Amino acid sequence: MIVVERIAPDGTAHRISIGLHEIVADLTPPEGEGPDPHDLYDAAIGACKALTMLWYAQRNDIPVEDIRVGVSRDASEERQGVYRLKTRIALGGPLTDEQHDKLVGVAGRCPVHKLMTEVRTEIETIAVARDRGNPEL
Repeated sequence: MIVVERIAPDGTAHRISIGLHEIVADLTPPEGEGPDPHDLYDAAIGACKALTMLWYAQRNDIPVEDIRVGVSRDASEERQGVYRLKTRIALGGPLTDEQHDKLVGVAGRCPVHKLMTEVRTEIETIAVARDRGNPEL
């Protein structure tokens, strides 16, 4: 389970706990304490593409040495239902053109890419009992 909780009552920063890992999200980057939720959403696609290419390369003995994925957003039409992400991939190592192209193709089929483009996501929001202590999630 992922838990998101406000850090201090006088700011907008929230701690996100994912298993043993913690990151901070905030509404006011770059001055804030962490990236905003849109940045985290966008980062998920970049991380998934990078990890998927690495996984594929390792299983297929492709000698990739460096993987960089840049993600840029165009949210100008988000309120009209269009949210555009552009990813740019840079690979390093003694790759053949075929290996390079295969890894780029694999990136386009990573699980988060599929979630963002092919899967209908249903979200249920449930309020838990109000409690002054730590409510049970």
